[in-house]
Amino acid sequence: MTSIEWQYIFNPELAWSSLPYVLEGLGLTLFISLVSMVLGLILSLFLALARRSAQKWLRWPARLYISFMRGVPILIILFLLYFGFPYIGIQFTAVTAAVIGFSFNSAAYMAEINRSAISAVPKGQWESARSLGFSYPLMMWRIVLPQASRIAVPPLTNVLLDLIKASSLAAMITVPEIFQMSRIVAGREMDYMTMFILVALIYWAVCSIMTLLQNYLEKRFEKYGEI
Repeated sequence: MTSIEWQYIFNPELAWSSLPYVLEGLGLTLFISLVSMVLGLILSLFLALARRSAQKWLRWPARLYISFMRGVPILIILFLLYFGFPYIGIQFTAVTAAVIGFSFNSAAYMAEINRSAISAVPKGQWESARSLGFSYPLMMWRIVLPQASRIAVPPLTNVLLDLIKASSLAAMITVPEIFQMSRIVAGREMDYMTMFILVALIYWAVCSIMTLLQNYLEKRFEKYGEI
């Protein structure tokens, strides 16, 4: 171990001097992750309800969409949106392509989480709501979804953590998020180990904060039953 030249593995001075520049990309990393999470969550609710529908014309397209998005690497989806769509006359900016790609992809995973959470609500709750004359939308909004949300919070937070980490793939379509910014410095300074360790620590810090948020939400659900 004494023969290892640690300055070639991690250079603290380079990491510290480069930190402000790398953090310039943090805003885009969080923007892509959070917006994709919100849009994906909205789409996933419709997909989850379609998956549970008795109507085949709703159920089967939803199943096909979920199967496709879960079976195709997100990087290919990003490349199709950013490099492929211009061939059919549709041009997205890199950030827009990233948001669309991550939203559509994450929706497939969250749809299965939401479907399972909705199915876990006791049948007695559904029957009670129907006996009180609740319409289907009102029953879902007032009775089912609040209870399902308590079940879905932990796995949905895991999806958000995956989105934050996967946002690094947006660098492949030139989005200047933190991984792309670290690559620029690494190429200029010819020190990839230091910069990749630095960006790994940044991702770890961000995900740790999100984990604290998850713990807060879980405790609040336990105390109040809903947000």
